[in-house]
Amino acid sequence: MTPHRGDARAAEEERAAEEERAVEQALALVARRPQAPYPPPDRSGEAGTRTEPGVHPEPGRHPEPGTRTGPGTHTEPGAPTSWAPAQGDPGPEAPEPGCRPPGPVSRNGSASADAGPADTAPVHGAGPTHDPTPAPAHCRSASLQAHRPRAAAWDGARVLAERLGRTAPPAAHRLPLDRALGHVLAEAVVALTDLPSFDTSAMDGWVVAGPGPWTVREGEGLLAGRGSSEPLPDGHALRIATGARLPADATAVIRSEHAHCDEAKGLLHATRDVVPGQDIRPRGQECRSGDELLPVGTVVTPPVLGLAAAAGYDALVAVPRPRVDVFVLGDELLTAGLPREGLIRDALGPMLAPWLRSLGAEVAEPRRLGDDADALREALVTSDADLILTTGGTAAGPVDHVHPVLARIGAELLIDGVAVRPGHPMLLAQLPDGGPCLVGLPGNPLAAVSGLLTLAEPLLRGIAGRPAQDRYRAPVHEEVHAHPHDTRLIPVVHGDDSVVPLHYNGPAMLRGIAAADGLAVVPPGGVRSGTEVEILDLPWASASPWTEGCFT
Repeated sequence: MTPHRGDARAAEEERAAEEERAVEQALALVARRPQAPYPPPDRSGEAGTRTEPGVHPEPGRHPEPGTRTGPGTHTEPGAPTSWAPAQGDPGPEAPEPGCRPPGPVSRNGSASADAGPADTAPVHGAGPTHDPTPAPAHCRSASLQAHRPRAAAWDGARVLAERLGRTAPPAAHRLPLDRALGHVLAEAVVALTDLPSFDTSAMDGWVVAGPGPWTVREGEGLLAGRGSSEPLPDGHALRIATGARLPADATAVIRSEHAHCDEAKGLLHATRDVVPGQDIRPRGQECRSGDELLPVGTVVTPPVLGLAAAAGYDALVAVPRPRVDVFVLGDELLTAGLPREGLIRDALGPMLAPWLRSLGAEVAEPRRLGDDADALREALVTSDADLILTTGGTAAGPVDHVHPVLARIGAELLIDGVAVRPGHPMLLAQLPDGGPCLVGLPGNPLAAVSGLLTLAEPLLRGIAGRPAQDRYRAPVHEEVHAHPHDTRLIPVVHGDDSVVPLHYNGPAMLRGIAAADGLAVVPPGGVRSGTEVEILDLPWASASPWTEGCFT
């Protein structure tokens, strides 16, 4: 029997409420509370400050002892840790004493996490699921799949990541205009004066007063930056350049091509009707002093810099770009040459840094740590970044060290697996003592892209104070198959009236995403041709559609 529409709606509302509860539980694990969007810059002790927004110099790169510039805050005493299930979450089935439940081994998570319908169906939500006791050596190759009772819903994971980034943004800095590009405004840009600040000519031509014909006044006329403040008597005309200040009592500006000068009589005639105020930019036409020109959260682009300069600003108060460390794991990775003898090229190191920079982050040169648990631990506890990304090692193979190292250093695991394909074994953690957030990406390249867009991108957007992307939907050109329970991300290109899914979209493939200008968010079960799905635009996507070429 077909379920009643009201039952389906109630089930959907319950699912949404479940996701919201899961997000709130995860946020509670780090003892966070919403704060004002941006703390104002510290202006104490300054002298001779201007009245424009933002007046204190940019502080140094490193904070003073005991402070944090990233999103992390110290956990309150008694706050729950994420290495045990949150209240109300079912705990994992009891494994053999001292050992994680057995399961398939996968270096990059593809066999155990991206395999297909045979996988354990995830339950929507974002609950912590890890055991604080590191497993003994004979058990460490066991799969974490059986140990994860809840995989976070894809949309809920993105919401949690962005909220986490916005809970404690870094202090604002005053940046000179030549260093503010790409940052996000922490204070609104307010007009310090009228723009334009005086009546100016919008064209090269003649400025006239009263009705014509007009007696031509001798001299070179009025030039930009050298205008006279003397009034212009009725019946007179004077040469004027674009941008020049108008004399008092001026009626209009006549363009050069619309005027005829009778030099013998010294008179100027208009070849068209003259309307009072024509081709004059009156004072305050663009804005009046005190008007808000740009709100908080605006990304500083080249036109923003131009407007700020025109308005009289020498510096802007902005949020610093988030600092990101990228740690590449895996002994099997080559940095040059052809793959050989079981070794493969590292595709993520060259890809992630520029991708993160396109999202507004400052990224250190990726560090290749191999499969060394001690090196990973040292890198994590010494990082001063706002966000750490690791690649690979998020599954449960014999050299997958991310989970054990996070447990060893006392990190809080907020998301341990997301119901999305590819990229299911991604994770989000908070390092202890106010340390940075960590996003663990799977080692398979397209699975890592999925983790980047699901967790890292919204987290960075939150830290940097960037506005959320406008969500939009587009119909798919053809039927798209998907996982029976999980969301699927498919590379697509824009066609004339729909998006076209690209081939080569397996977890280990980059050929499809390299040709894509976005990813389609396909719900569990797939969609038919013509169905509208959400589209995630890539940061560098061209406004004009790309052709499919040889990539389909």
